[in-house]
Amino acid sequence: MKNALMLSGLFSGLSSLPAIAQEGLETIGKPTNGGLGFQPAATELAEGIHSLDWMILVIITVVCVFVAGLLLYAILRFNRRANPTAASFTHNTPIEIAWTVVPIVILVFIGSFSLPELFRQQEIPEGDITIKVTGYQWYWGYEYVDHGFGFDSYLIGSPASLDEDERAEDADVTPFVLDDAMRKKLVDAGFNEDEFLLATTTSVVVPVGKTVVMQVTGADVIHSWTIPAFGVKQDAVPGRLAELWFKADKEGIYFGQCSELCGKDHAYMPITVKVVSQEAYDAWLEGAIEEYAGLPQPYQVASN
Repeated sequence: MKNALMLSGLFSGLSSLPAIAQEGLETIGKPTNGGLGFQPAATELAEGIHSLDWMILVIITVVCVFVAGLLLYAILRFNRRANPTAASFTHNTPIEIAWTVVPIVILVFIGSFSLPELFRQQEIPEGDITIKVTGYQWYWGYEYVDHGFGFDSYLIGSPASLDEDERAEDADVTPFVLDDAMRKKLVDAGFNEDEFLLATTTSVVVPVGKTVVMQVTGADVIHSWTIPAFGVKQDAVPGRLAELWFKADKEGIYFGQCSELCGKDHAYMPITVKVVSQEAYDAWLEGAIEEYAGLPQPYQVASN
């Protein structure tokens, strides 16, 4: 059964389905060389996280500058040369009250913004689309539970993505090595060279502006399904079924990675999500149902 799903993932990488969903899409959510900030926010969850991060950065900057200023003042004002006769008092009640109350006020202020943001992530709305994702060593399995089909998603360039019978050039591809043959394989799949180790044989395809609920579990060890541009991250724990949700507000291609150390090939478990128009999604869905429906599915640790 696992081999059947492996073949289904390979077939999709060589069929027209990825091209249908990918045509004209801009790559938005991926790492950039020298990047220091967040990836562009593509959901309201990510926007909230970015705003909260900026607010906390301002607060801690003010606190650090204030404390550093006090230290500098104390060094200059109360050193032995400037203050040869040291004071003998043991405490100062107003100051002690202030340094207790002020941090409490700051923490309560931060909590008034961070807790609603946390609740918004954890309160799962009713989804327009429900997708079950299962983490394996070392690839992802997806099941569109409302439509009765599923497929596996492998790193382009992993051994599971190479099939000389379907693509003769795969004979020249060295797994996990970015050489000319690998570059050609990426281009043939519709990706760029700098998306090596990010691009997958199949992608999660969802329509823009729709609420997507992901049911997340693991089949062997703990994995973690993460899309930074969406502001979502959920551990995939064997025997448990967790949920996350997002509603992407911009069409494009977004990348993620397994974010829980899960074994020797942990670095080779990327995630690709394509956000498309409703029309493109309907066309992809029709082809995907025809391609994948009825294929044998592997045993799932956690049920729907």
